[in-house]
Amino acid sequence: MFIIDYIVNLGASVMMPLIFIILGLLLRLPLAKAIKAGLMVGIGFIGLSITVNLMIDSLTPVSHAIVERFGLNFSVLDVGWPAAAAVAMGTRVGALVIPVCVAINILMLYTKTTRILNVDIWNLWHHAFTGSLVTIITDSLWLGIYAAALNCIITMVIADRTSNDVEKYLGLPSISVPHGFSASFVPAAWLVNAIVDRIPGVRDIKIDTEAIQKHLSILGDPASLGAIIGALLGIIAGIDVKAILQTAITMAAVMTIIPRMAKMLMEGVYPISERIQEIAQSRAGAFGKIAIGLDSAVSVGHPVTLSVSMLMIPIMLVLAAIVPGNQFLPFASLTGLPFAFVLVTAVCRGDMFRTLLTGLLTLSLALLIGTSLAPIVTSTAVSTGFSLPQGTTSISSVDYAGAMLPWAILQGFYFKAVGVGILTLCTLGLMVWNRRKLQQENAQQIEEVQGQENNHV
Repeated sequence: MFIIDYIVNLGASVMMPLIFIILGLLLRLPLAKAIKAGLMVGIGFIGLSITVNLMIDSLTPVSHAIVERFGLNFSVLDVGWPAAAAVAMGTRVGALVIPVCVAINILMLYTKTTRILNVDIWNLWHHAFTGSLVTIITDSLWLGIYAAALNCIITMVIADRTSNDVEKYLGLPSISVPHGFSASFVPAAWLVNAIVDRIPGVRDIKIDTEAIQKHLSILGDPASLGAIIGALLGIIAGIDVKAILQTAITMAAVMTIIPRMAKMLMEGVYPISERIQEIAQSRAGAFGKIAIGLDSAVSVGHPVTLSVSMLMIPIMLVLAAIVPGNQFLPFASLTGLPFAFVLVTAVCRGDMFRTLLTGLLTLSLALLIGTSLAPIVTSTAVSTGFSLPQGTTSISSVDYAGAMLPWAILQGFYFKAVGVGILTLCTLGLMVWNRRKLQQENAQQIEEVQGQENNHV
């Protein structure tokens, strides 16, 4: 346990290169190639972290200014994902979540209920968060671990079901995103797509980067789009001209730099991915394709993802003021919204219109879920020794206390044996369904390869 804690505490920028170097050596890559792959992953993560932190540093005072300008004040304080992660990993469930989820991943690969090899160890805190809340309401560590396991399995299935979209629309072949926060928004995106597809006229609305470039050429460039949205946020916040210009330029830089840092990270991932595919094709039998599970940061810089996320900052504050029953003031989590929309962008096929509709639905619910879970989140935080901000009696967070998946799992445990039984059956059903879908996809891939070989002959 000490070794695991030590590795996790090194941080993603150190932990991920070590994982990739070890993985490369286990896959029998040459030492130099394995080390280079690991270093490129680390460099990419550092670049992404610096750029995301730049975005957070720029948008935090803007978000605060918007809150003050409109006089928003609620009883539940938003502490943001770093605090939520610290609480999750500070519990007894957090101490066990990594070995539990690694074992689940191996079991699912062995039973062919997933094709993902998840190396995103740090973000397993999302599952620990769910398990920690369940431990508080049931007073049982084992039920908490079981809840974390259910959260892990469901997230893996969602990541599998979105991996083709991730490859096609985010340009990340052989990559999957088993990120708890990102995955929890996917069912809503599926629902929005299904509804919009059935509405004549509305289903034909398409706002992607190509459409923007065609009709409004200046907005089609990520840098220009970032500058315009950054300036609009500054104007809404009522800050001075200097601050508006600084925000605009920073957002332009963020939308330009993040994709390049992600590309650098992928330079380290590809050698490992290619080697895994070689081994999978020779030994995997039913499944010839394995995807590497990574943090959603690899595609957080997609123009649609960033644009919708920044537009949702003022929109979510308006929603906070008008959604009936809401007592949760989103603030610290606002700058982390891009991570919510990574998979939504993929599922919505890079369409800004559908992604924005999904955002309106999911973030309205996030306010109510954040309000609902605040007492349990606060109790969990206090039990780990987390110091509440002065004058605060109730805390929550959009990530992960405002997500639908942990909320749904928690509701099942409220109904004790019956609820846990239903959750278990649903999770097992998802695993079987995913296995069948993977078999169908693999058979289709084999047919396509054979067809290409016959054409060459």
